[in-house]
Amino acid sequence: MVTRPPAVSGSFYPQHAAELRAVTRNLLSRASHDGPVPKVLIAPHAGYIYSGPVAATGYARLDGNADHIRRVVLIGPAHRVHFQGVALSTAAGFDTPLGSVGIDTQVVDELRRRDAVTNHDEAHRQEHCLEVHLPFLQQTLSDFSLVPVLVGDISATELTATLDSLWGGPETLIVVSTDLSHFLSYEQAVQLDGETTRAIEQTQPRLGPTEACGCRPLNAALELIRAKNLQIATLDVRNSGDTAGSRDRVVGYGTYVAS
Repeated sequence: MVTRPPAVSGSFYPQHAAELRAVTRNLLSRASHDGPVPKVLIAPHAGYIYSGPVAATGYARLDGNADHIRRVVLIGPAHRVHFQGVALSTAAGFDTPLGSVGIDTQVVDELRRRDAVTNHDEAHRQEHCLEVHLPFLQQTLSDFSLVPVLVGDISATELTATLDSLWGGPETLIVVSTDLSHFLSYEQAVQLDGETTRAIEQTQPRLGPTEACGCRPLNAALELIRAKNLQIATLDVRNSGDTAGSRDRVVGYGTYVAS
């Protein structure tokens, strides 16, 4: 079985299992576990020292409460490789220091039939935006399979239809991986991320790359959240100046849930 090895363990998060388990459990312990289990979780994908506390506010909703979830559709923007459409991996699983998460081959095989969907292992090889979510998922879900989706250049209509085809029922969790503003001053980031948060709360799928690097999957999710009459809530919005960086040039992070 060929699996995708970790690309950013030891940089974005700890590379040793015991330390990684301790770090994620500590982050989860500091977040509220109250509230319904989400259907859609929108969360950031930076290094844990920066965005981990923000992401944990969403994953805490799953911790000990989500045994019914058996499939996770993990979708985010490609940062390193340019391509058209949506990219899947041919790997049988995605590895982290905590073990391997198997791919939902039935769903992935069905997804490959769509015109905009291709296999693109090179796009997945060094990409961090999906990988950093896996340890949180491994710590909060008992047993699940993965549908890892990287988004390239694709129309909003086609991407929304693709995500809708993956929606499933209560057994399926949709995780949208995105950071918010990039490399603004602290004050500028707070203002822009606040405007972005209001658009998310109002399910307005009009966000661009200035507001969120994962604007394409985020907009698709917002379109479906609105169409399916789900309720969306903001759990946390901060930036790297609040967590572990200077306030000169910050990156914004937000966690939102829809149920």
